[in-house]
Amino acid sequence: MSRKVVDVYNLDGEPEDEKITLPPIFDTPIRFDVIKRAVLATASAKRQPYGTDPYAGKRTTAESWGVGRAVARVPRVKGRGYAAASMGAFAPMTVGGRRTHPSTAEKKWKQKINKKEKRLAIRSATAATSLLKLVQSRGHAIEEVPQIPLIVTEEIETLEKTKEVIEFFEKIGVIKDIERVKKRKKVRAGKGKRRGRKYKQAKGPLIVVSEDQGIFKAANNIPGIDICNVKNLNAELLAPGTHPGRLTIWSKSAIKTLETENLFQQ
Repeated sequence: MSRKVVDVYNLDGEPEDEKITLPPIFDTPIRFDVIKRAVLATASAKRQPYGTDPYAGKRTTAESWGVGRAVARVPRVKGRGYAAASMGAFAPMTVGGRRTHPSTAEKKWKQKINKKEKRLAIRSATAATSLLKLVQSRGHAIEEVPQIPLIVTEEIETLEKTKEVIEFFEKIGVIKDIERVKKRKKVRAGKGKRRGRKYKQAKGPLIVVSEDQGIFKAANNIPGIDICNVKNLNAELLAPGTHPGRLTIWSKSAIKTLETENLFQQ
């Protein structure tokens, strides 16, 4: 199979004289099922265990009176002469009783995934970033993006100001996707609003570099943007929400690292 040759763009949005051949990882078949499994496994590791107090609702003297008194066999508080005496307690249907099926902090949330399966998911999700139809199906605004996959010079790794990154996005045609992401910030529905995750933010472009020379800090404050070292790629970054085809900006050195170091192979 002949490998695809693509242009490399500079920070002014112009193609350079030198072209680059995409490494074999971009020819990996798209496995939606494996990608979904890997993304869910990665996300499960972030869940914090939670559960009720094991003794909640059980700190009582309540015992059932048994049969023969013409009353229900509900556990009742012992004693007499005070308000709580003879009141139902302990049982799930009583006031202040235990929960029927309480959550337990011992529950294992983290899902396991085979190493080879995880690497296949990364290779497959990487290949999906080079397919125009998949990138469009995710909703990215790429009308002005010169090519997919978008590969730029190593100079992108040296940007140190957010203003410089925004100017680069304008020249390379990615700014429309940034504007789309800004408009898609909304308040979360449900109890998550009061648990430190009030807002939901759409995902924008992913920037993949081989070395951080300032770009991490420069682009970190732009909504929806993720920056990643090529050696730390995972399926969740490449396919947020289990949907492959994220708009990805690759530095030229990151592409070379993929091939020379044979990353994520079996």
